[in-house]
Amino acid sequence: MNNFGLDIWSNNNFIIEDGQIRLNYKCMPSLLQIVEDIRLDDVRGPILLRFPHLIKSQIRTLYSYFDKAIQQNNYQGKFNAVFPLKVNQFPHAIEAVTTQGAQFNYGLEAGSKAELILAMSKTPAGAYITVNGFKDKEMITLGFMAAQSGHNIIITIEGLGELETIIEVAKECNLKVPNIGIRVRLHSVGSGIWAKSGGIDAKFGLTSTEIIEAITLLREANLLDYLSMIHFHIGSQMSDIAPLKKALREAGNIYAELKKMGANKLNSINIGGGLAVVYDQHTLSNSRNYSIDEFSSSVVFLLGEIMNAKNVSHPDIFTESGRFIVASHAVLITPVLELSTQDFQEKLLNFKVINPPLIQELIELNKLLNNTNCIEYLHDALDHLESILTLFDLGYIDLQDRSNAEILVHNIIKRALYLKSSNPTDELEQLQVKLQERYLINASIFQSLPDYWGLNQHFPVMPLHHLDTTPLRAASLWDITCDSDGEIGFNPEKPLYLHDVNLDEEDYFLGFFNVGAYQETLGMNHNLFTHPSEYTIIIDENDYEIINAVESKSILDILDSIGYDAQEVSKKLKDTLSNSSFITAQEKSDTLAKLELFLHQNGYLRTTN
Repeated sequence: MNNFGLDIWSNNNFIIEDGQIRLNYKCMPSLLQIVEDIRLDDVRGPILLRFPHLIKSQIRTLYSYFDKAIQQNNYQGKFNAVFPLKVNQFPHAIEAVTTQGAQFNYGLEAGSKAELILAMSKTPAGAYITVNGFKDKEMITLGFMAAQSGHNIIITIEGLGELETIIEVAKECNLKVPNIGIRVRLHSVGSGIWAKSGGIDAKFGLTSTEIIEAITLLREANLLDYLSMIHFHIGSQMSDIAPLKKALREAGNIYAELKKMGANKLNSINIGGGLAVVYDQHTLSNSRNYSIDEFSSSVVFLLGEIMNAKNVSHPDIFTESGRFIVASHAVLITPVLELSTQDFQEKLLNFKVINPPLIQELIELNKLLNNTNCIEYLHDALDHLESILTLFDLGYIDLQDRSNAEILVHNIIKRALYLKSSNPTDELEQLQVKLQERYLINASIFQSLPDYWGLNQHFPVMPLHHLDTTPLRAASLWDITCDSDGEIGFNPEKPLYLHDVNLDEEDYFLGFFNVGAYQETLGMNHNLFTHPSEYTIIIDENDYEIINAVESKSILDILDSIGYDAQEVSKKLKDTLSNSSFITAQEKSDTLAKLELFLHQNGYLRTTN
C-alpha cells in the first residue's frame, strides 16, 4: 500500500506529487499547504476541509451515466435526483450541494419537519422535494404549504394513516395538494450492514394489500390523480448489484399494475439511496462490486424491459444517493501530537563510565549494524533486552541501565526495518506488527468519525506529506478523549503504516478521507469536544481561496449549548481567582487574562507549533 490505496478509493480526485498529496484539479494545491495557510491564524486542533468541486463532479457523474443509459436503451422516461438532508445538514455542505447541483435541477429530500423547512428554503427553483419518514398532520400541512409556494414536492406515505391525514388536510384547507408517493414494502432485500432497511420486515412501506387499499382511498377522495411516484429502498452501501436488480423487477411490476388500476398520473419510480462509496484502501476487499455505469444501465434496462412487456409508458427515475454525492467532498485533517516511542531517541542515552556487559554489547551492536548482519544483530539485541529486564527485576541493574537498553534496542529495530525495507523478511513484518507505534491525534473519533466507533467502518487515512519515503511503522491511532474506545487499532488484515518522524522538529499531519456523509451529523460531543473548524476551498487554474470559515465552538459555547449558563460559569471562575489571596496583583491580572483566553478557545489541544 505504498500509495495508501489512492488508486482504490480516491476516484482520481487526489494524487501524490513531490512527496505530498494534492487535489487533482486545476492548480492542484497540496493539502499540506492549505492546512499551513489556515494554521497561520493560530487555528489548532482538527480541521475539516470542504471541496465543492468534488460534489459537482459526483452530481455530474450520476446524471451523465443515467442520461447515457437512457439514450442507449431508448428509454422514454427522464432521470431526476434529490439529496437526502439526513446525510449532511451542515450549512456549507448544503450550500455546495444546491449551488453545484442547480444546473441539473438537483433537489432535496426531507425526513423531518426541520428538514422539510430547510428543503423549502434551500431547494433551487424547479427542482424536486421528496418527503420521507413518519409524518404527523403538521408535517403534512407543511407539504401543502410547499406545494402552494410552487415547489415540486412529493409526499411519500409510509402507512395508510398518513394517507388518511393527507385526505383530511385536503378537505380542511384550500392549499394546493402536493403530489403523493407510496413507499412499497418489497420482499427483496439489499446486502451489507444496512440490508435490514429493505425486505418484508423493513421499518417503512406498504404491503401489497395496503397499496390496493391506498388506491381505493385516493379514488374515493378524488385524489388519485395526485399519485405520481412509488418509492422503495433496499439499504445504504449496496455492495452488490444483484439485490437491486431483484428489487427493480418487483417494484417495476407493482408500478405497472398500479397504472393498470387507474393511477393514470403515476409517472415516477424512486429507487432510493444505496449507491455505495468505496471506503476501504486495501485491495483485499471491495465494498462496491459494480461500476456506476453498470448501476445506471441495470436500472434503466430493467425498468424499460418491464414496462415494454406490460405495455406501460416508461416512468421517470429518481435516486436519493446522498452518500455517493458528498462523501468525497470533505477531508478531516489532524496533527499528530505524540508518538508512543518518541522518547527512544539516541540523544537521551546517558551511559556510565563503566556500563554492564550487556549494555556494552548493545552499544557495539548498534554501532556495527549493517545490511549484512542486521538480522543476526537484531536477534542478539532482542535476546539481550530480555536478559536486561530480568536483571532489572532482580535488582542487579538500575533504571538508567534499563533506559539505555530500551533506547538502543529500539534504534536497532528501526534501523533493521529500514535496512531491509526493500526486501523484508516474514520475521521483520511480524516484528513490525508486534512493535506498533501509537500516534496520538488531536481529534475525537466520537465527534469526527462516529461510524468507525459505532459500525467499525474504516475510512481512508494517509499522511499529507513524506509520501516520497516508505512508511515502516505499524500504526495505531489514539484520539485525545479519555475513552479507551477512542482508538483506531492496527489491523494486520488492513494494515496502516506511517512514518517515523521527530515531532520536536516538525509537524506530522494525517488526512481522513470520504468523511462528508453522516460523520458530521452523527458526531457527538463526547468529552465536550466540538465540531472541527471547517473551511471551504475554492480552486481555480492559478490559485485557491479559503472561504466560509467556521471556527470550532469555544469552551464557553459548548457549555452553553448543552444547557449551562456560560456567563455564570465564567463569572464563578473569575470571582474565585479574584478573591484568591495567594498571588500578587500582577499575577492575578495575568492569570485572569489567561483564563479569559482559554475560555474562548476550543477544547482541542494546543501542543503543536
